[in-house]
Amino acid sequence: MLIWLRIFCIFAISIAIANPVLADDIPKKIPLYDVVLNGGRVMDPETGLDAIANVGITDRTITAITVAKIDGVEIIDVTGQIVAPGFIDVHNHSPTPLGQIYQARDGVTTSLELEAGSYPVAVHGAYIRRKARINYGASTGHTQARMVAMSGGKHAAVPDILGATASKIGQDNGEARTRFVVANPSERSEIRATVEDGLLQGGIGIGLLLDYISDAVDEQELRAMFELAAQYQTPVFVHIRRGIAGDPAGLDEVLSMAKATSAKVHICHMSHNAMKNVELFLARIREAQKAGVDVTTEVLPYNAGSTSIGAAVFGRDWQRIFDIGPQDVQLASTGAYFTQESFDRTRRENPNAAIIHHYLKEEWTRYLVAAPDVILSSDGLPVIRLDKKMPPQGIGSFAKLVGTYVRDEQLLPMMTALSKITLQPAQLLEKAAPAFRLKGRLQIGMDADITVFNPLVIKDKATYEDPHQASIGVTHLLVNGQFVIKGEKLEDAAFPGRQIFGSSSKRSE
Repeated sequence: MLIWLRIFCIFAISIAIANPVLADDIPKKIPLYDVVLNGGRVMDPETGLDAIANVGITDRTITAITVAKIDGVEIIDVTGQIVAPGFIDVHNHSPTPLGQIYQARDGVTTSLELEAGSYPVAVHGAYIRRKARINYGASTGHTQARMVAMSGGKHAAVPDILGATASKIGQDNGEARTRFVVANPSERSEIRATVEDGLLQGGIGIGLLLDYISDAVDEQELRAMFELAAQYQTPVFVHIRRGIAGDPAGLDEVLSMAKATSAKVHICHMSHNAMKNVELFLARIREAQKAGVDVTTEVLPYNAGSTSIGAAVFGRDWQRIFDIGPQDVQLASTGAYFTQESFDRTRRENPNAAIIHHYLKEEWTRYLVAAPDVILSSDGLPVIRLDKKMPPQGIGSFAKLVGTYVRDEQLLPMMTALSKITLQPAQLLEKAAPAFRLKGRLQIGMDADITVFNPLVIKDKATYEDPHQASIGVTHLLVNGQFVIKGEKLEDAAFPGRQIFGSSSKRSE
């Protein structure tokens, strides 16, 4: 209610003060904005606005968009640059100080951990609490909640849930049961209650790493998660079960479950599951949408996967699943490629080692990047320190979209690309987290999360061999009305980012 009241008041005030005719008639009442972005190409995917205009910001809100001259405490000339809604990343695993710097450089104003999630929800963002440069948030992590529930609360969830801490399996740490043991009725009830508690803590949806714990989750437990999501009107963000290269069975499973329960479902990194069958997967998603299923999906613009070498999929027939061999897999920390012997040894001795497995083709990625209804995300792994390598997608995905695919290759129009990283993520989330009703748009009354970039310069620089290279071309970045980047320079003391909570939470933003 407060958000809608705020929108109403802002619109009422803006109509009274930002109309150029009124401003010309009564000069003494021209408002003084905190910040004015002058002369940029203002683009808003929701309204279709694409015009040279001036943008006024008051406090943390956009309060004017006009061709008239407006005045401000701080006036920034953005001639020749695109002024866009702040980019929203729905799939990133790096709520770290360095990770946030790289994402800001990439134009991101809100970074979310929705695939894996967190439990307790407050654990997410512990490294950036009160020092967040950009907004952040997380879903309720089913895997972590399952660990707590399956141990009767004896074992706390661990933050490293994307891979497998297989070195600890066999010890009494709860992970073996989490990953491999099918829950009995009592445990299933406890899992549901724990995940529900995570929603009440502020989780934005339910993160379901189904492929990582495929042996443990039966149809009844899966249904319980979808029913819970439907009850709370919040999405399930799912890494589907992966079959032999391109097998759609895992997709069909979750689409059927979403239809049966009326739950909203978001399919994570579709290219990495569909592989050669990206056209088939997207066709089935669109067919499900026409049949009334509330389903969305995403793509990351890089042609490799990233996880730990101990992940469950590498305990299966992974070479058939990915249609690759050890010679296509790199150790992230060194960039060295494996032999069969070194792969087996590393998996046995260092199962937490991050790897990069190259199994996608550019044509598959391009197909989904060009699709106007597929959200773009990063799936960036944790960026901890400069001497530790990681895959580049968490550093350069958004600049790669608008720099490489829009400007250089003209694969899709700029407005379509912006929709995939602003409006569509906001629409995906706005029922589950009302804060997103004010994000992803560049309109009067919306949050002043704004990305300004030079379309002739913007480019991703990170590579698999040398990932620690920030994107270039983002000239200004405002988060909640405050500059995080100004004149291409990072504002060292700026920490305006806020944690965003789901609508079921009793906590405020």
